[in-house]
Parts: sequence; C-alpha cells; structure tokens
Amino acid sequence: MRLGKIVKSNSHCDYVAEVDDEKSRENSPKPDDYGFGSFVKLAAKDCPVTVGVVYNSQLFNPMFLNMGPRLSSEPDPLFTPDLIVETRTLLGIALIGTLTGSKDNIYGVHGIPRIVVPVNTPVCTMTKTEIYHFHLNSVNRPQFCYFSHLLRSGGLFAAQLTQQVLEELIALQLFNGTDQRALEILCKELSWKTTMSAMR
Repeated sequence: MRLGKIVKSNSHCDYVAEVDDEKSRENSPKPDDYGFGSFVKLAAKDCPVTVGVVYNSQLFNPMFLNMGPRLSSEPDPLFTPDLIVETRTLLGIALIGTLTGSKDNIYGVHGIPRIVVPVNTPVCTMTKTEIYHFHLNSVNRPQFCYFSHLLRSGGLFAAQLTQQVLEELIALQLFNGTDQRALEILCKELSWKTTMSAMR
C-alpha cells in the first residue's frame, strides 16, 4: 500500500516522507498504516528497493499561531475564494538496508544503503513476506544486522524504536525455534537496559 512520497532528507539515511491525504487520492492511508516502528520500502525507478523504519512523525499546520488579519463579520460566500487545506503529515524514516537478489532468492542487505533516494520516490508499506525476506541473508539464514545502526539513527526514541521493531518481528512469528528465542532474549535485554538507564 502506498503511503506517500519522499519530500526531503536530513542525512544520507534519514528521509522525510509526506503522507497522501484525501485530497491527493481516494483510499488514502490511515494512521494505523504508518505507526511508530512500521517497516516501509522506497521503490525508486532503476534503483534497488530501499527498506526503512518509521521513527518519527510531525503534523505540519501553517495556520497554527497565524496572527494575520481576520474578518470582523461572516465572509460573503459570493466573493470568498476556495480555501486550500495546507495541513500535512510528515514521517521520519531511518533507512536500514535494501532488498536484493533474484526472483527465487530475495534477501536483505542490512546497513546504510549506498544509493541516494530521489525526491518524489513512492513510500509503501511492506508485506509480511517482504519483511521476512529482508531478514534473511544470501544463504537464507535469519539476520538482524541493523540493530546497532537503528540505536544510533532512531532519533530521540532510538531504544524504544528498536524495541518496537523487535516486538513486531516476534509478533509476526517469521522464525521458529532458536531464532525466535534469540529475538525474544534480545528484546528482553534491551527492555531491561532501557529501564535501568531511565532509573539512573
């Protein structure tokens, strides 16, 4: 599902997307579609599919604290121009890797992507299958190599973001046995460290 498009970047692995609204298209995305910690893909033309995680959101409203002149009475409907709603929802996206490989062997390359994602690149949600393939390496073994990168690039809520991502991966039950157990242990350890650091 398309969420919106890239409008700017703050760094090589920190991008800002503008969410489509009702004026942009029908069936525009709902807030649940782009929640904190959601996996998204940036599919630029002639470029590898770049994978990111939503780490922040901003509501842009130019009318807030607008101290311009106001009408003293109700406006005349015959002479009132159409007002354009300029409010926007912006998403902060931390890039964590790319999807690559052949059709029969799609896997993820974790880390900071080499490519520069162009402006107006569509931003879409990822399916459970795509998330699964992103967490496999070239020999179909589970991987979670962007852990430290997410802790450094996740903004003010980096620890909470990483824990949210781990909890989502656990809930999706993409892996079995020891791999699933390893995710659960990593999540509990991060939760403990976050709690202890907050108490100091």
